[in-house]
Amino acid sequence: MNARAPLSTLALAGAWPQPAFVSTASGISVPYVEAGSGEPMVFVHGSLCDYRYWDPQLASLSKHFHCFAPSLGHYWPETCAFGRGDFSWEAHVAEMAEFVQALHRGPVHLVGHSRGGYITFHLAREYPHLVKTLTLADPGGPLQTTPQAEAAKLPPATQALRAKASELIEQGEFDAGLNLFVDSVTMPGFWGKSSPSFRTMALDNALTLPKQMRDPLPAYTREAARDIRCPTLLIDGQKSPRMFRSTVEKLQEWIGGAQRQTIAGASHGMNIANPSAFNRAVAAFSAGLSLHI
Repeated sequence: MNARAPLSTLALAGAWPQPAFVSTASGISVPYVEAGSGEPMVFVHGSLCDYRYWDPQLASLSKHFHCFAPSLGHYWPETCAFGRGDFSWEAHVAEMAEFVQALHRGPVHLVGHSRGGYITFHLAREYPHLVKTLTLADPGGPLQTTPQAEAAKLPPATQALRAKASELIEQGEFDAGLNLFVDSVTMPGFWGKSSPSFRTMALDNALTLPKQMRDPLPAYTREAARDIRCPTLLIDGQKSPRMFRSTVEKLQEWIGGAQRQTIAGASHGMNIANPSAFNRAVAAFSAGLSLHI
C-alpha cells in the first residue's frame, strides 16, 4: 500500500479512500482507487486522464459494484517513476490484464473511455477469461470497414491541429496545447469552460499527449470485433464528434449482440456531462437488466 495522499475531488472532501498500489506479475506497481462491494467493475481512462476521471462513476456505482479505477503507466500520480518502458497501447493492454489478474476477483465488468476504450476492446479480445461484460464509451481509434479499404483517417486539418497541440506541450505551453487537443475531441470552447478539477487532471497528464501521438492506434476491423464474445455495451454522446459516433455505429454492427446507448445532450466526456444517465446505463447493462434510461 502507499502513503501518497489522493488529490481527487472526493478525496479532498474526505470522502475517498487513499489510492493503493497493486503489484502485477511483471513487477509493475499500478496505482488505483476502489470503492464499494459486490461484483468487480474496472474503469480504464483515456487521454490526459487518470483514476480521478471516474469520480462520478465510483461515487454512484460503488453502491452496487466493487469499483476499481487504475491509472495507466506514465500517467499521474507516477508520471516520472511509473510505467513499463515505452509508452504504447499494447503495453497498456498487458498492464491492465495483469491488474485485473492481480485483483484475484474473477472476471470483471470492464469499462473503457476513449483511448481506454481501445485498450479494453483489445483486453477483451486477448484475455476473454478476465472480462464478464464490456462497456466502450466513445472508443478511440480508426476504422477499417473492409479488408481492402484503408483505415479511416482524421481530416488533414485535425491531424495538423493535434500535431500542433503536441508541439506546444513539448515546448511547455501546456494550456495552449490542451486547449487545441481537448476542443478537437469534444467541442469548441470545452477546455475554456471545463471544471478546475478536469483542468488540473489534464495538466498533470499533459506530457503523455506527445507520447500518445507517437503511438498511433491500429484500426478496428470486423474480424477483430468478432473476437469479442462477452456482452458489450457501446455508449456515445449525442454531441460526440462524428468520428466517435461512426466507430460506435460500426462496432455495434460488428460485435454480436452489442447494445448501444446514446447520452442525451453530451459530447465525448458524457460520463462527466451527464453522469446520472451514464451510470444508470452501465449499472443496468452490467446487472443484466433491460435498459430504460
